[in-house]
Amino acid sequence: MILDSLSQSHQYTSISPRFQKAFDFLRQVNSDTPVGRYEIDGEDVFAFVQKHLTKPVEERQYEAHRKYIDVHYIIQGREILYWAPLPMLTNITMPFDDEQDAELYGITVEGMPYQLREGQLTILFPQDGHVPSCTRDKQAEVLKVVVKVRV
Repeated sequence: MILDSLSQSHQYTSISPRFQKAFDFLRQVNSDTPVGRYEIDGEDVFAFVQKHLTKPVEERQYEAHRKYIDVHYIIQGREILYWAPLPMLTNITMPFDDEQDAELYGITVEGMPYQLREGQLTILFPQDGHVPSCTRDKQAEVLKVVVKVRV
């Protein structure tokens, strides 16, 4: 898991050659970008611009992916994400679904919360269980982008 700002994203392009396309896309989005799916490089890199209300962590579940790395970027608002390494997530609530590229897990007290605010991004690898879009103090509206980068 990486937490940083978009302005520092150049440090991570050596991890995957696909990251440069993801970061270039993130530099183009703003509060006027319509919600929806965006093709960046076919199925290798694509993005979802999302607007949603945060929810209490108790109403959410951990998720993990095998085929894609997630890059979450906040355009407006802030949210709490919870992170836990995959071996700590033992309560599987949905076995891995290849079509959705997701496995879901129950909440664990072992997870670590961190805040993501405007201009910040987090990079979540297949070994990173995560619970996005959680409430900090009270429910808030968030405009964010999730870029999916093929492993």
